[in-house]
Amino acid sequence: MERLVIEGGRRLAGSLRVHGSKNAALPILAAVTMADEETLIRDVPNLEDIHVMLDILRSVGAKVRYVDHQVYIDPTSIETTVIPDHLMSQMRSSIFLMGPLLARFGMVRISKPGGCSIGSRPIDFHLKGLEQLGAEVIDRHGYIECRANRLRGGAIFLDFPSVGATENLMMAACLAEGETVIGNAAREPEIRDLAAFLTTLGARISGAGDDTIVIEGVRRLHGGQFDVSPDRIVTGTLLIAGAVTGGHVVLTNVRPSDSTAVIMKLREAGVQISASRDILEVRESSELRAIDRVQTAPFPGFPTDLQAPLMALLSMAKGTSIVSETVFEDRFRHVPELLRMGASIKVDLRTAFVRGVKELSGAPVSATDLRAGAALVVAGLAASGSTVIDRVFHIDRGYESIELQLRALGAEIIRVREPERRAQGLTAHA
Repeated sequence: MERLVIEGGRRLAGSLRVHGSKNAALPILAAVTMADEETLIRDVPNLEDIHVMLDILRSVGAKVRYVDHQVYIDPTSIETTVIPDHLMSQMRSSIFLMGPLLARFGMVRISKPGGCSIGSRPIDFHLKGLEQLGAEVIDRHGYIECRANRLRGGAIFLDFPSVGATENLMMAACLAEGETVIGNAAREPEIRDLAAFLTTLGARISGAGDDTIVIEGVRRLHGGQFDVSPDRIVTGTLLIAGAVTGGHVVLTNVRPSDSTAVIMKLREAGVQISASRDILEVRESSELRAIDRVQTAPFPGFPTDLQAPLMALLSMAKGTSIVSETVFEDRFRHVPELLRMGASIKVDLRTAFVRGVKELSGAPVSATDLRAGAALVVAGLAASGSTVIDRVFHIDRGYESIELQLRALGAEIIRVREPERRAQGLTAHA
């Protein structure tokens, strides 16, 4: 098992380009299965989740090449719509293939998807929506099978603005007969990105980014080329890392409008941030202050994916902050690990009360999920002494070579690959 070893207390400084978004790339890669020509997707991050999706595409017969963050996919050779169990179980985002494969081939069979254990994330919204488009859904023995000769457009209202359901249903509707209207749709930037990509292939979509999306079905989608947008969660994590170390960090290839809620909360905490067209800059802050209340919410609210990294920062801010998690009920799994580092946090159901301490101390900790792992990296950068983080594979699902990115900003962080040795510091393993 690999570990990250961080020697904390180093001020981050420098410039870094943010890589493409995992959450944008995954549904886009799934959508390629609806095209009838080869398609090129650029700035695809080199992440575990991405490679699982590419393996799934290969498993159904697509020809896939990944070269220097560019993915070439020829979907014309797809020969099956049954997705292997061992791949489905590795990543929840494999559910994105349900809508496009059903729309193009009339049948898809999957097992229940896997992913991070951060609470209940039912796929009922996906299945109910597909049924409203005319699909027959069979759910038994751990498998879900959907069938339809051709989907029919219709009116769908989501009980919750689920990002995954919005994306899945939007993809399926592109090849459905007639018009589909999705009400209470998710408004996340990744929805706009997927709609923009589908439009380059010939889809007819309006309203993406608003709460009502209208899709006029077409008979076919052709090939095309597309650039994945920058990762707003990586952007936020790096902003927080720069702030918590009192650093001066410049991030390029960003979309500041995607991070408005994060920027506002960091400024509330006393962080100096400036924004231009595609650049965000964190400057040295004199003192971090507590935030009265942070509540996660669907976009444009504060993203649940950055709740854990922000809590790491608030653990060292002056005063007491209140953090409420409204999206996932089990997303405080990083709290026990932060407590090991000296944080003062009390949790009551979905609310955490964070009393800032003067200093965190390095400790052996474990990444329980992707974003919890990012929080521990943030904490380790600011803590005194050495922090050793195991279960790094969780972090690798969303951050491309995080140790290389942070070293480029001056952090002392290495990846240790000797499973039998418990790291005590950087010197012994350099």
